[in-house]
Amino acid sequence: MELFESLKQKISGKGLQIVFPEGTDARVLGAANRLYADKLITPVFIGNISEVTGTLISRGINPEGFQIYDPLNCSRFEKMVEIFIERRKGKVTEEQAREILKDPNYFGTMLVHMGIADGMVSGAVHSTADTVRPALQIIKTKPGVKSVSGAFIMVRGRDDNEKYIFGDCAININPDAKTLADIAVASAETAKLFNIEPKVAMLSFSTKGSGKSDDVTKVVEATALVKEAHPEIDVDGELQFDAAFSPAVARQKAPESSVAGHSNVFIFPDIQSGNIGYKIAQRLGNFEAIGPILQGLNAPISDLSRGSNEEDVYKLAIITAAQALK
Repeated sequence: MELFESLKQKISGKGLQIVFPEGTDARVLGAANRLYADKLITPVFIGNISEVTGTLISRGINPEGFQIYDPLNCSRFEKMVEIFIERRKGKVTEEQAREILKDPNYFGTMLVHMGIADGMVSGAVHSTADTVRPALQIIKTKPGVKSVSGAFIMVRGRDDNEKYIFGDCAININPDAKTLADIAVASAETAKLFNIEPKVAMLSFSTKGSGKSDDVTKVVEATALVKEAHPEIDVDGELQFDAAFSPAVARQKAPESSVAGHSNVFIFPDIQSGNIGYKIAQRLGNFEAIGPILQGLNAPISDLSRGSNEEDVYKLAIITAAQALK
């Protein structure tokens, strides 16, 4: 079954509400309207109610059925301030909290934290930092997880018959071994969301000791940490990409590995290689790169690229809603 048709079936009829803090952006409005028309989610917009409603109507979209919250005129605002101060554990004053929560990303993230909404999609206009910072301060990471990471689902071919997870391509610039292990565990979990049985390759310029450097040692240590903490995850490293991907190369370079030659989750040693890698696959390999999908948070918050189009918003919202079911 085509990947997104499967996800649509999972979320359809579940009454999920997804926050869109950028409620006047044309791409976001178009995607939200489609999501509502397809009976997949109820969109929640943040902003001045008259302004958002007027923008919807001007684009031929019926605002009925959409939720709109105005941070400057919201009955829940006082409770939000109270909860936010508690989450920040004395790091903000009441006056500062009131000012911060006027920001649509902070306000939207609070809606998710309070269970009023199920997830949030932002980043069409805002930077990654603008999206991730409120999530780290309010939603925070899952128990045992120290870091948030960003993965892409890479899809190619008819009926999406080729699909892989690439991580981290968006958040951690130069992760240490522990962070790299967290990325691997989170990416394996993300793979299962797309019905991928994860075989996780910890990538390097070296395969099984063929190269020596601190960068290789980091990958080896991260692999050991994953195996120790999560023996249920099929993971191996360090592996060069060709050894991870090609069965013929794997037989030569890593014949003992159950992952080499069969990998479908690729963990890059740093953001530089991850970002370059997914964009090469996208531009030269004709893969569709969907994401980044933020991993490791207690509730789903997703970060769009500012170069995204309406279809990107539509698909990432579907992924976010599917994450909320877990």
